[in-house]
Amino acid sequence: MTDPVDGDGHHRCSWARFTQDSPSARLYREYHDFEWGVPLRGADAMFERVCLEAFQSGLSWITILRKRESFRRAFDGFRIERVAAFGAADVERLLADSGIVRNRAKIEAAIGNARVAAELDTALDELVWSFAPPARPRPRNGAEIPATSVESIALAKELKRRGFRFVGPTTAYALMQATGMVDDHLADCWVGGEAHRAAAAITFRTQVSAMIGDREE
Repeated sequence: MTDPVDGDGHHRCSWARFTQDSPSARLYREYHDFEWGVPLRGADAMFERVCLEAFQSGLSWITILRKRESFRRAFDGFRIERVAAFGAADVERLLADSGIVRNRAKIEAAIGNARVAAELDTALDELVWSFAPPARPRPRNGAEIPATSVESIALAKELKRRGFRFVGPTTAYALMQATGMVDDHLADCWVGGEAHRAAAAITFRTQVSAMIGDREE
């Protein structure tokens, strides 16, 4: 079961539950309430999530959320065609950028993945969504949420076959959760309910940064 957070009366998943208010807690809560699990479309938007899930590997997700706008600036809004054109000088620029996670293997993987995505015979988001499982009841507790699934294993295998890196089955499942391919909000979480739909009129940004021209849906 989940508990109300910060006295606002809303039940949330345990990972978005905080006993004290703070900027990080609010950022995490906002991400949980208005982005995590929302169906995501758009090749560039999906590419951003693929990259961020890969950068998160071995780190806490809040680290990535705090650095997200810096990531967007550093990676030119995660526009596939632009990142695919990055070269050696860009790798060095990124390694010197304290606003992001400075891991050479992950940076080079992001650039390589952009090049693969740019050459796909279908849009990246369409490819990823082709592995979406049938809808299922929401989990009752965290113990019912898997780390991988048959579909995430198949997705990771296909992405790897096409040349993507840092997209193993666990990362692929986290991507599926984050982009709404699976709904792993707990059964009593307020997300998706009437009160949440009303609150979602003011949404958390789900697409690449507005500063590069994408409209927020």
